[in-house]
This record gives sequence, C-alpha cells and structure tokens, in this order.
Amino acid sequence: MAFGWKLHGDGKTLAVGAVVGPGERLSWGRTVGLGAQHVVAMFGATFVFPIVMGLNPQLAVMMSGIATIIFLLIVRGRVPSYLGTSASFVGGVAAIRTQGGTSPQVTGAILVAGAVLAVVGVVIHFLGARVIHRVLPPVVTGAVVMLIGFNLAPVVADTYWPQDQWIALIVMVAIVAVSLGLRGFLSRIAVFVSLMFGYVLSWLFDRGFGQITSFDATAGKVTTHWRVDWSGVQSADWIGLPPKTGTPGPDGHALVGWHLPDFRWAFVLLVLPAVIALIAENTGHVKAVAEMTKTDLDPLMGRAIAADGVATVLASAVGGSPTTTYAENIGVMAATRVYSTAAYYVAAIVAILFGFSPKFGAVISATPGGVLGGITVVLYGMIGLLGAKIWRENNVDFGNPLNLVPVAAGIIIAIGDTALQFGKQFALSGIALGTIVVVVFYHFGRLIAPRHLLEQDREPEQEPVAQ
Repeated sequence: MAFGWKLHGDGKTLAVGAVVGPGERLSWGRTVGLGAQHVVAMFGATFVFPIVMGLNPQLAVMMSGIATIIFLLIVRGRVPSYLGTSASFVGGVAAIRTQGGTSPQVTGAILVAGAVLAVVGVVIHFLGARVIHRVLPPVVTGAVVMLIGFNLAPVVADTYWPQDQWIALIVMVAIVAVSLGLRGFLSRIAVFVSLMFGYVLSWLFDRGFGQITSFDATAGKVTTHWRVDWSGVQSADWIGLPPKTGTPGPDGHALVGWHLPDFRWAFVLLVLPAVIALIAENTGHVKAVAEMTKTDLDPLMGRAIAADGVATVLASAVGGSPTTTYAENIGVMAATRVYSTAAYYVAAIVAILFGFSPKFGAVISATPGGVLGGITVVLYGMIGLLGAKIWRENNVDFGNPLNLVPVAAGIIIAIGDTALQFGKQFALSGIALGTIVVVVFYHFGRLIAPRHLLEQDREPEQEPVAQ
C-alpha cells in the first residue's frame, strides 16, 4: 500500500486513545497542516548539517523531499518517516575536508556508503532483523555513534566558535532554554527556533555594535567583517534550480550546488563508519514507530534500511546530502497520534518546492558562523551521547572487560584523531580507525575470551536501540 488512504472517522477528530494509522488520513486540510508541521520539524537539522559539511542546503532540502517519497514507496507506505540530512556523516566529511578533499570527493564517498547501506538492508531483509544484533551488538553501535559525535569537538572549537564567541554562547543557551523550558512541538524544533533567533541577533549586533574583528573562515584569517552578509541573497533568483557553484560557507568551503561525485577510496573509508550508525538509527526508528502504532514492523526492517541507502545514493549522485530517518518527525507523530504517510507525502512536496528557490538557499547559506558555533556545540555533543543512550537502553555491562576494553581503545583513537600510517599515500585515522578497532577487537575478544566472560555478557537477544 502506497496510496489510497482510508479516511479516519469523520476526518476531523480523534477519539481518546485512538490513532490515525499509516494507511489512514484525516481530512486533506488537516493532512496538509500536519505535513507543514513535519516540514518545520525537520527543517533545522536538514539545512544545518549540509552547511557544516560544505554542501548546498537548498539542494539538500529538495533532495530530502525526493528521498522521503522514495523511502515511502520502498516500504510500501507502512513505515511513516521523513528522511532529512544525516548527522552521522559530518565527522567523516570533516576528516575529508581536513585532508583537502573537494565536494565531489565528499559526495562520492557518501554515495558508496549509501550503496553499502542499501546492500546491508537487502541482506537484513532476507536473513531477518536479528542479524543486526549478532554482527553489530549494542555495545559496538553505541561506541561508533559516540566516537562520530565526539570526534567533531575540534570543528566547533577551531572553526565556528572563534568567529563570534558571544553569539555562539547566547545561541547555545537559547537551544538549552527552548529544548527544556518549552513544551510540545516548539521544544522539538529547538534547533530551528535557535537558529532563527541567532540569525536575527547577529543582525542586531551588526546594527548596534558594528563590524566584528574575528576569525573569518571564508578568508581563513582574522578580518573585520559583518556577521550577516546578504550580498549573495540579493543576487539570488526567487525561482530556479540550486546553482552549480556557490559562495563560501561559514567554514570557508564553497557551498557548491549540483555536481557529479568523484571517487577516492581513501575518503570512502572515512565515511563508512556512518553506515553502522545509520543501521542503529534506522533500526531504532522503526522499532519506535512499531511500538507507537502497535504493529510488527520487523519484516520491513530490511526494506527501511535499504530505502535509506537508496535515497542516500540518489541524493549524493547529484551533489546532495546523505539522508536518514528523523527522530524529530517521530516526535511529532507521538504528540499528534497521527501516523498517516499522507502527511509525509505533503511534507516531501513542500520540501521539493522550497528546493526550487535559490533565494531561500542563499538565506540559509548566509547563516553566521557564530550561530552555527552555538548550535553545533550542542548537536555534536548530542550525537555522541546518543551512543550512551544506546548502551543504557540495551543494558550494556561495562563491568565486563569484553565490552569495556575494545570500546575504550576505539573511542580514544577517534576523539584524539590518532593515525596509523601506511606508507606516504595512505593512513587510517580518527573515526575510521576507531571504528575498526571497536568492531574487529570486539569480535576478536569474543573468540579468545574465557567462558566466564562470555557467560557474563550473555543476555536475551534484542536489536540495538537508537534515538
């Protein structure tokens, strides 16, 4: 089932305890309103992460809509989810940029990772969801998610925060205040609200205090400049495709538009760990939806993971950002008790329409670096702590050296960006090396560990839980 939704009740009201299932819908007016709500929920992260990866936010938003439609078709409309920009690739992309990688090389590496994810999804579809737990148990997936997030700390400290430390600090406080102080829908879009607040605040600082003298990522040095530069916005068209070339973003890298990927296998290794994080993330999201809708979605687990992989391949093939299912939108469903996939089709169409406005893309691309400093210091930390969340929800026992030792080594290697050099042309470092250490040494440890450690670690099998 992909289309042909059944009207729920009178299409206007929900009885106490009732839910609108994936194959149902409310009236089209209410469905369009819910679709718009899903757009707002995914908006902040969907265009923040492309910017910090040096990719075009206008193209990312457009492709997120296309990716969502592809996902819904592959899962036959039975798993309501929105596919926004994935945060799991940010660390690997940062490593590629550090080594001089270009945007085509970034999207080439992401495309290969998406293809691997799609293949994994097909394997899971035929072998069953429990294969995830056997190959990538929660202790491993949690560690990989954690090291991806914490490896990004230098990006905040060295790139965004120095551009405007006071704006960064205020925006950071705003995210905390909105996330914890507000209730309902507004708390779920804290990133979007805080980004808009920081944008306006930067403009007011320009008017009240004049130009700022600080590190300018575009120039690569300390300069005197305006916090908000709308020269690119003024010259951008209202309607059109994302541009092929773009202006430098807040990190100094050009926010290029559509382009063909370029493949460099050394860079592919830097983003492949994101596949493990996406497997855990998609698994957790499908489980969450299954719990909320009281349906068994395990038979669709492989389809959902493969669909995310296919969507990432398609998006990166034209220069877009990698995708993943969004917890923000699952939160909207939990609050509204409406799980209709019709609302997601509406959200996807709205996102595609936004993608046809270069003016919109230019406004997002002009986000001040200080604003991103306040946002990324929270978002990157949250990515890392999602790993701890996976451990906690799966009762990982770190009193057992079998779990403790490989994870400890891998996380320190990733956070410290430790490198293992193979000749002059190739090296494994940071996230890639840390992930290999965690995965390989965990399974190696199980082969050589004494029986009492294996028995201590044995517990009822369950799929890893993500956000």
